[in-house]
Amino acid sequence: MLFPGATSDQRRTTVELALLTDRLPVVTWCGLGGSDLAGEAVPPVPGGPGMPLLGEHAHGLFTRPHLRGHRLDGSAWSTRFGTDDVTVDGNRLVLTAHDPGAGLVLRTEAESLVGGVLRMRHHLTNDGPDDYLLEGLEVVLPVPDHLVEVLDLTGRHERERSPQRHGVADGVWLREGRGGRPGLDAATMVVLGTEGFSTTRGEVLGVHVAHSGNSVLRVERGAASGTTAGGGELLLPGEVVLAPGTTYATPWVVFGAAEDGLDGLAASWHTWQRSLPAHPSSVWPGGQPVVLNVWEAVFFDHDLDRLKAIADRAARVGVELFVLDDGWFRGRRDDRAGLGDWWVDEAVWPAEQGGLGPLVEHVRGLGMGFGLWFEPEMVNPDSDLFREHPDWVLAVGDRLPLEERYQQVLDLTRPEAWQHVFDRMDAVLSAYPVDYVKWDHNRDLLEAGSSTRGGAAAARDQDAAYHRLLDALRAAHPGVAWESCASGGGRIDLSLVEKVQRFWTSDMTDALARQQIQRWTTQLIAPEYAGAHVSSPTSHTTGRTLSLDFRAATALFGSFGIEWDLSSASEDELASLAGWVTLYRDLRGLLHSGRVVRPESSDPTVLLHGVVASDRSEALVAHVQLDESAHNRGVWVRVPGLDPAASYSLAWEGPVTLSKVSKSADLHPDGPTAGLPRTGADLASRGFWMPRRRPETVTLVRVSVVASP
Repeated sequence: MLFPGATSDQRRTTVELALLTDRLPVVTWCGLGGSDLAGEAVPPVPGGPGMPLLGEHAHGLFTRPHLRGHRLDGSAWSTRFGTDDVTVDGNRLVLTAHDPGAGLVLRTEAESLVGGVLRMRHHLTNDGPDDYLLEGLEVVLPVPDHLVEVLDLTGRHERERSPQRHGVADGVWLREGRGGRPGLDAATMVVLGTEGFSTTRGEVLGVHVAHSGNSVLRVERGAASGTTAGGGELLLPGEVVLAPGTTYATPWVVFGAAEDGLDGLAASWHTWQRSLPAHPSSVWPGGQPVVLNVWEAVFFDHDLDRLKAIADRAARVGVELFVLDDGWFRGRRDDRAGLGDWWVDEAVWPAEQGGLGPLVEHVRGLGMGFGLWFEPEMVNPDSDLFREHPDWVLAVGDRLPLEERYQQVLDLTRPEAWQHVFDRMDAVLSAYPVDYVKWDHNRDLLEAGSSTRGGAAAARDQDAAYHRLLDALRAAHPGVAWESCASGGGRIDLSLVEKVQRFWTSDMTDALARQQIQRWTTQLIAPEYAGAHVSSPTSHTTGRTLSLDFRAATALFGSFGIEWDLSSASEDELASLAGWVTLYRDLRGLLHSGRVVRPESSDPTVLLHGVVASDRSEALVAHVQLDESAHNRGVWVRVPGLDPAASYSLAWEGPVTLSKVSKSADLHPDGPTAGLPRTGADLASRGFWMPRRRPETVTLVRVSVVASP
C-alpha cells in the first residue's frame, strides 16, 4: 500500500509498504509519490529492495539496529515482531505489532501534514513480566539509490547552522546531540539528494527530529543493504527503564521530499508551520511586530530615565514591541549572580515606586507592547535560590558540573524546583501586563543527573519538565507570545515551533555574518519565526562597521527588530530607520506568507534570495554583494515560482544607489529591466542582469504582476 495517497495533480512525501503476514511490513519506497497505486497492494519482492519498518537482527539485518535494549537478564535483545493490525484513517496510519517472546508491543504512527511532509513515531510497550532497559529506538526509512549526496548543518556560538556535505558511502553517518538541547552545533536536519543538488535543483529527501532535547540523526548504507536515513531521541544510560505495562514514545521524525531542491523542501516545512494553531498570526493578527530589544543598548545597566528615552525614540520609528532583556531581577548586575531569584530587583526598580510599573506604563502608553527576558532553567551559585537549595542542581553526585557562564542547570525534574520557577514567573507575568517573553537557555546540560535518583541521568526528564513548564505558563497567560532563545539559536526544532511564536536566530547580530545564518536557519523554520535585528553601526561581536541600509535590509527578511541604542542614533539615522520599519510593515504580509527562494549565483561573492507570493502575484528579491567580485561580469538573477504566462514589472525597492561602481554599470532608474515587463517564464529561465555592486550592500527588487493570462 502507499501512504499517504495523493491526488493526481499533487506529489507529496510517500512511503510504500509491502504488507507481510508473518512480520513487519517492508518499506519499499520513501520519497515523492503520486496516486497511481494509491490504496493498492504492493507485492513484496523476496530479497528485493526496501527494509523492514523496524530493522531487526532476526531477519538478517547486520546494520545498526533501530531498536536497542534488553531485560536485566540479557534476554529480549533481539526481536521479531509480527503485525497485528494496520489502519488508515484519512491522513493517519497506525500499525500495531507484537513479539510475544520478547514481551514487547510496537505501535507505529504516520501522519501526512499540510504542505506534503510526513512524520512518523514509534511507541514501545513492555508487555512482559519484568523491566525492559531501552537503549535507543529510532524511526528509519529507506532512501532511493539515486540520492547520493548528504547535507547537514553544524556551527558554534555566533555561527549557527553552517552547511556541510559529503557523498553517501558504506557505513554509518551519525550526528548526536548530547547537550540537552539541539545545540549551537546542531545537525538540525539531514538532507539526501541527487548529485549536485542545490537550493533550486535536484531531488531531495530531508529528515528532522522534532525534539528539543538530546537527539540522533543517522544515514547508513551497508554492502548488502541500501541507504537508510532517520533519527530519534538519544538516550543516556538508564534514562528509560520500561516497567511492565509502561510505554515509551519516540519524538516525531519528519520526512520531506521535493523535486525542486532545498527550496522545495523548505516550502513544505514552512507550509505546515503556517497551519499551526500557535503560528505567530494567532497572537499578532497583523503580523510579527517590529521588536526593540534593549540588550545591546544597555546590557545590565538598567536606568528608568534612559530606558524611557530609548522607548520614546523606538515609538518614533514605528517599533511595536519593547523588550527588556537580562538584568531586571534581584542581584543581577552582571551574569555572575541572580539567576533563579525571579523577583524584580528593588535596588534598581524600587517597590515604593512601582517596580517595573513606570517603565511598562510608559512603553504601553506609547502604543507598544512590553516584553521581558527570563532564563528559567538556570541558576547562579551566587543566588538566594542556590544558597537555600544547593541540591536543586543537575549533577551526578556530590561534585557540581563544570560551570558555564557562571551558572548551573536547575533540576526541574524536582517537583518543588519546577513549582518554584512556575510560581515566580507566574507572579511576575500576573503583576505586569507582559505581552512577550524571551525565554533563554545559555548552557549545555553537562553531567545532567538528578540527586532525587542518586545522580541518575535526567536529561530527557529535564526536557520534558521544560515543556510542561512552558505549557503551564502558556495556559496561565494565553495572551503572551513566546520566543525561544538558547545562547542564540541553540534550541530550534519542530517540536517547539508548535508552541512558540519566535526564535532568536543567533547572538551574532553583525549583518554580514547574519546573511548565511539566516539563509540556513530558514531552511527549517519559516522566516516569520527567525528573529533578525538591526544592530548598532559597529558590531560589538565582530567590531565590523556596516551601513544602516545593509543592516536593515538583512533584518527585513526575518522577524524584523532592532538591537541598537537608539539614544545614540542621529536624526538622519532615525529617519532612515523609520523608513525601513515602514517598508517592513508594508511587506511583512508577503515576506511571512510567501515561498522562500534562493536562486543560485554565478559569483561566489553575491548571495541571492527572496520571497514569492503564494498567489504568484509579486515577489521581493535581494541581491547581496558580500565582498569584492573577482570580475566585472555581474550576475543573472533568476526568479523561480512566478506564473510562467503572466507579465511582471520590476522596480527597485527601498533605498538604492543608482551610480556605478568603478568599471561596472549604473542601475537604470526604472528598474533592472529598464521598465520593460518580463514573463514569469523568462524570469525563471533567464532572469534579469545585475551589475557588480559595492561590497556589503543589498539591492532590493520588487516584482509585481501587470498582466495575467
